[in-house]
Amino acid sequence: MRKRMTDLVCLVTGGGSGIGRATALQMAAEGAAAVIIAGRRREQGEAVAGECRDAGAEALFVQTDVTREAEVARLVEATVSRFGGLDVVFNNAGHQERRAPLVEQTDDIFTAVFDGNVRSVFHCLRHQLPVMEAKGGRIVVNASVSGVRNPNPGFSLYSASKAAVVSLTRSAALEWAPRGVRINAVAPGRVITDMMMSAGVGDTATVGAGLPLRRMGRPEEVAEAVVWLASDESSYVVGHVLAADGGFLCS
Repeated sequence: MRKRMTDLVCLVTGGGSGIGRATALQMAAEGAAAVIIAGRRREQGEAVAGECRDAGAEALFVQTDVTREAEVARLVEATVSRFGGLDVVFNNAGHQERRAPLVEQTDDIFTAVFDGNVRSVFHCLRHQLPVMEAKGGRIVVNASVSGVRNPNPGFSLYSASKAAVVSLTRSAALEWAPRGVRINAVAPGRVITDMMMSAGVGDTATVGAGLPLRRMGRPEEVAEAVVWLASDESSYVVGHVLAADGGFLCS
């Protein structure tokens, strides 16, 4: 295996399951000095931290609700205090509503979706970027193909929030590239995760049959894209949205 994260301090929000967990493990396997797991669920997060240690990295779980700015500030402070800095971030935490027509969504659901997907990234970038500027760094934000093109009716709020995430990511990339921090986004398509399945995406075989690759994706396949964006292999890539979608956007 390539060692693209050698000696780097890496932070993954929403790292307790799905794409976040797969990415944390990939970073550890590729030589990260430390992997910090942030998430709401302690048992899940501690388990992933243990898996990262088994892969050879130092690891720390910090229980964090990224929709709360004070908790994000505490997370970044804990990372810098323990490991002396922050080199790579995957802002992955997010929220998806249950499938329903727009008129059946509520203000509370709107708030949950936009807090989970947009406000959380805003908080994270505000507190991560200042500590990364001194020696440069790489940030990858988890967007979605839904932020580029809404793939199905019933997820209007998720799609709108992810479009905002794409715009926020590109704006931050323009501001911070001259200051040594590269920011990009990954846009997963239909990937088998707990969040996607609980949102009512439907039967995996049926959904997969509608994609050019004729299958849904695995979290590990998105993790590969994230690690590439966070590595020196993508050193001239800034403000890009990399689709890991089984060909959905070209179909």
